[in-house]
Amino acid sequence: MSIKKRGKKFSLYKRVPKRYAGVEPRKFVWCALGTDSESEAQDKAPLVWSQMLDGWEAKLKGDTTDANQRFDAARELAAARGFRYMPVSRLADDPKQIVERVAAIGGPEDAPDLLEAEALLGGAEPPALKVSECLDLYWQLARDRIQGKSEDQIRRWKNPRIRAVNNFISVCGDKPISKITPDDMLDYRQWWLEKIEQDDLANTSANKDFTHLGDVLKTVNMMKRLGLVLPLTGLAFKESEAKQRPSFSDSWIKEKIMVEGALDGLNDQAAAIVLVMVNTGARPSELAALTAGCIHLDAEVPHISIEAVGRQLKSSNAKRVIPLCGVSLEAMKKFPYGFERYRGSSAGLSAVVNKYLRNNGLLETVGHSLYGLRHSFEDRQLAAGVDERIRRDLMGHSLNRERYGKGASLAHLQGIVQATAL
Repeated sequence: MSIKKRGKKFSLYKRVPKRYAGVEPRKFVWCALGTDSESEAQDKAPLVWSQMLDGWEAKLKGDTTDANQRFDAARELAAARGFRYMPVSRLADDPKQIVERVAAIGGPEDAPDLLEAEALLGGAEPPALKVSECLDLYWQLARDRIQGKSEDQIRRWKNPRIRAVNNFISVCGDKPISKITPDDMLDYRQWWLEKIEQDDLANTSANKDFTHLGDVLKTVNMMKRLGLVLPLTGLAFKESEAKQRPSFSDSWIKEKIMVEGALDGLNDQAAAIVLVMVNTGARPSELAALTAGCIHLDAEVPHISIEAVGRQLKSSNAKRVIPLCGVSLEAMKKFPYGFERYRGSSAGLSAVVNKYLRNNGLLETVGHSLYGLRHSFEDRQLAAGVDERIRRDLMGHSLNRERYGKGASLAHLQGIVQATAL
């Protein structure tokens, strides 16, 4: 009996142990299954056959000079033999494990299977993965983290990790991660300190970079079971006080942004999103992602619903409905099917709008940005004495306590928003 896998042929009788010499082939198989009963052998055969196939596949993968594939193959082959792969340094402390694993190695006593010996006794060397190679592996190993994200969200999730890895390589070189030393990380930290001072950056810029680099390296180390001790702790700078993004005053919005012709230089979709923000407080990315099914202009209370359609919401609290009032309702009526131009690129939207507002004197101060319209909406609700639960529901914020009941009705929300609408 034999099987052919990827051009290699394995025979069940090629190297029959001496104790089975002369045994009828059919009974040899029973003996190999640990029984002299044909019915019991038939019950055991499917599982054993599956394990044998797994073992052969792992051996084929292990017959390579590629360190990464060979290490993976060793782990798979050990698993196929019923063991977890353990490096030899750990096995040395457990003689019982060594005896069990040696007994499980296939082949004659005077010629044991070397691939199985390497897999079961922890002889496969972990691959010397370079930092750049870790980034390539990371996308596959961390693919669960992008489930439900839109293409634009995936791009924005990837970019800071790419940037962090490239920053590290520019300072310390593209070295194997097993060779990263505490001195390397101190050099990297010093580079960031100088950059912070030179470019007048917040400490959070460096800390985020440390976090993203650590995420990549630690994920690969864990998921590839490399067992490395990486010097990634103790790097963060003391967090400076977060800069508050200022809100626009109501008079500025009415006399500068909403005045006729003020947004004529913007494309019509970007201009409409600016005006929809005024009385909804929705995030630019939330408005850019609206689909026709999320825009309810013909409802008794015209409104938009922020939902996870083709994208991932910022948080579970972000799912909500917001009534349309005043200038926001009029702007939304022009785009009942949403803003196709920006549906896949909300980052591009903010860049376009902020550049236009800055170049046309529509930013109240140098610290203002498009996002300030969201804060202005919240400020008006606060000034009007709107209940905290309702304010947080409208903004998509957490409540810091359990939410009871369904919250305010759409009609109730409409009355609240309408009272402060511009």
